[in-house]
Amino acid sequence: MAQALKGRSGRSRKQQRLEARITPDQKRLIERAAELRGTTVTEFVIASAQQAAADTIKDFEVLTLRDQARKVFVNAILNPSLPNEAARAAARRYKAHLGG
Repeated sequence: MAQALKGRSGRSRKQQRLEARITPDQKRLIERAAELRGTTVTEFVIASAQQAAADTIKDFEVLTLRDQARKVFVNAILNPSLPNEAARAAARRYKAHLGG
């Protein structure tokens, strides 16, 4: 699929457009940041948005535990408790629903 998106130059063809309305102060800030990085405003905005998107996805998909919470989690995984009556009843209902 990546090949289908490549143009003659070998770079990915950009087929989607993203627009945003911003204040003059926001535009000046972004322009200054892009200038300091030595990039165009478009390149700066795309790189910044892409990094923010990747960070957001990681924050929602990766479970990070520290100290006591990590110990409790690992212990629960390594030493699971036996199912209680409510869990056993739920399993019976599930099996009956599946016809088994």
